[in-house]
Amino acid sequence: MTDDTQPLSPQDCLVALMIAVSASDENVRTAELVKIDSAVNMLPIFADYDADRVRTMSSLIFELFDQEDGLDALFGLIRDNLPERLFETAYALACDVAAADGTLREAELRLLEEIRYELNLDRLHAAAIERGARARHLQP
Repeated sequence: MTDDTQPLSPQDCLVALMIAVSASDENVRTAELVKIDSAVNMLPIFADYDADRVRTMSSLIFELFDQEDGLDALFGLIRDNLPERLFETAYALACDVAAADGTLREAELRLLEEIRYELNLDRLHAAAIERGARARHLQP
């Protein structure tokens, strides 16, 4: 678990949500891991992020998911440490991870719905983000 004296960075929160979506169906797929790794290595928001923190965030998510109220705890951490200006970014990254393997599973869809609710995203904006993720991940 993370040290209580060191709050999560906004980037930690983004990584945590991506990992949570990947782990939501209890089967972390290679395509999802590649998507997370690619985001952390390529996107400007992660320019100064220590990629080794991905492992730490993975441990945190799996610890939280082992707890009965772990999802609530995760969203509490997100609300406390992710600036509102990054809420749509967080949702876009979560959608990209969910769509990475070409199949949206029920558990992933439920978690995405919960993320929309917890981040209080406008439904129209969320639909546009979802549409973009679907377009980027279409299979031939």
